[in-house]
Amino acid sequence: MPEGHSVHRLARQFGDVFTGERLAVSSPQGRFVQGAALLDGHVLTGSAAHGKHLFLAFEHGLLLHVHLGLYGAWDFGGDATFRGASSIGAPRRVGEREVYSAAGADAAGADAPAGSGFDSYDGPPDPVGAVRVRLAGTHGWADLRGATTCEVIIEAEAEAVMARLGPDPLRNRPSDRDAFVAGILARRTPLAALLMDQKVIAGVGNVYRAELLFRQRLDPWLTGKALPAEAAELLWDDTVAMMSDGVRDGRIITTPPRYWGGTGWSGSGATEPAGGLPAPEESHFVYRRQGLDCRDCGTPVALTELGARKLYWCPGCQRA
Repeated sequence: MPEGHSVHRLARQFGDVFTGERLAVSSPQGRFVQGAALLDGHVLTGSAAHGKHLFLAFEHGLLLHVHLGLYGAWDFGGDATFRGASSIGAPRRVGEREVYSAAGADAAGADAPAGSGFDSYDGPPDPVGAVRVRLAGTHGWADLRGATTCEVIIEAEAEAVMARLGPDPLRNRPSDRDAFVAGILARRTPLAALLMDQKVIAGVGNVYRAELLFRQRLDPWLTGKALPAEAAELLWDDTVAMMSDGVRDGRIITTPPRYWGGTGWSGSGATEPAGGLPAPEESHFVYRRQGLDCRDCGTPVALTELGARKLYWCPGCQRA
């Protein structure tokens, strides 16, 4: 499931390329015809994310609420002015990386980022596959497939969704740190479970959970109630920093450059954004490294299940 940094990047991309435009909204698949009709022909006024939830606001007070879930993805395209990734989501298809179309970059010109689209734009292409909803503007389009939640709601309903969620580290409002600390310290639940509870902290998924606990040298089975308040504050601060890096990079990278081989990486069929990012196998301390030596102490990284999700940790570095 895409984690919070990907959804915030989606909100930013929608803001960059569609805000202020009157959009044609349709449901090629046919499962969202009534919802699309409520939004069709209206101006997108803003986009926002809270945790793994995306909210697209329109001029007449309605919002499109999307939660990608395990299989959802947005695909984008457009002309040479259209900026951003060409696909975000669907980790089983895309991985944690965003996809950038090299062909689109070539067509758009050397100064345009990969995925920008084409010089000649006569509207979006025919939809491919089960497109739940399509948004089309003057310079580009966005297609949504496979989302767990796709609905039209009013502002009060959006506020109710956010009220059910914990603080979002990428919003990091003044009261959020204290709310997170209070929520952690009040529970006898293991930290590894609490970090995946969207009512405790919104946007953290399996990758961030494993990497945060390792970076803070926390035993995954330590209960929230047993965690010192200072340690909870540091955990929040590291979450803010790590997820902010994810928004910047478009990938979850939790290791500092001294752990990288220095060669950089470009995935097959996709080009990475500039910035000298590490190869995937150098990007994490413990996630998906079961059986390999810990980068710091040499103990083999362990793997178990907690709450039906895989949990990775170092038994040497993360002792109670």
